[in-house]
Amino acid sequence: MPLPKAELHLHIEGTLEPELAFELAARNGVRLPYADTDALREAYRFADLQSFLNLYYELMAVLRTEDDFADLANAYLARAAAQGVRHAEIFFDPQAHVARGVPMGTVVEGLWRALGESEANHGVSTRLIMCFLRDESAESALLTLEAARPYLDRITGIGLDSAEVGHPPAKFREVYEAAAALGLRRVAHAGEEGPPEYITQALDVLGVERVDHGLRCVEDPALVERLVRERIPLTLCPLSNVRLRAVDTLADHPLPAMLEAGLLCTVNSDDPAYFGGYAGDNFAAVHESLGLTRDRLRELARNSFLASFLEDDEERRARYLAEVDAYEFGDDVS
Repeated sequence: MPLPKAELHLHIEGTLEPELAFELAARNGVRLPYADTDALREAYRFADLQSFLNLYYELMAVLRTEDDFADLANAYLARAAAQGVRHAEIFFDPQAHVARGVPMGTVVEGLWRALGESEANHGVSTRLIMCFLRDESAESALLTLEAARPYLDRITGIGLDSAEVGHPPAKFREVYEAAAALGLRRVAHAGEEGPPEYITQALDVLGVERVDHGLRCVEDPALVERLVRERIPLTLCPLSNVRLRAVDTLADHPLPAMLEAGLLCTVNSDDPAYFGGYAGDNFAAVHESLGLTRDRLRELARNSFLASFLEDDEERRARYLAEVDAYEFGDDVS
């Protein structure tokens, strides 16, 4: 049995495995420019974030109906549960779907069909976080928030993702203020390819409660001290960082030093179909490549539940933490 953990940085569109992509393409009459699943997997070699995003958005064309989104989410939840995920806070990108003519309601209702039954079917509790594409306009983000109003009973928070460089968090001040007024939780990608200053902006301008990635905080000692002092969680994605060349090899990842500094780090999979591993795979990889002890792995698992948006269910959080504390490692450290 794998180590119990929460996954806090997971793009549902990034869980589209080649086999499901071809299945949905056939269902919806979409022609993919790849001969087969092997050819598609070969395309999963990225030079940087933008080269990944190009393929990521291209493959979204197969997602058309509520059934498609429900099948996508159920496939992820089954894999996540098998790797010890007990709670998942799942990102989705409505602008990318609406731009293709897929209504907001189709996306949310389809995802919710899976998420609403996730505990019964997979033993995984869930939250849904709506992300804005930072390479789209601030006005588009505001319109997206407005379009989501009928579904806010299913949406816990907002996030900010897509191409980071040249799109600072401050661009989205107004939509984050509006979301805060609606009682939505706030996170944002910052400090993956963008500079440490983007992390500071996300905190000071957007009022985020969690930083997605945050890897480059290590370049600013004062920022590291602040993140430690304020207990701001970082949702790190080690295998993603290697695939997108944020670090050269996993052995170069600063996670051990970040933990040693007292940062509240979590380990997540980001876009696992594209980056070679789900949550448990990332835990196993940092154990093997970074020499993290089992105590450190337990700390990362505890951090994931502490950083989760479970304030409305502290009894559940306490139960998950107790599972981590009681866990006995075997040969499987994932």
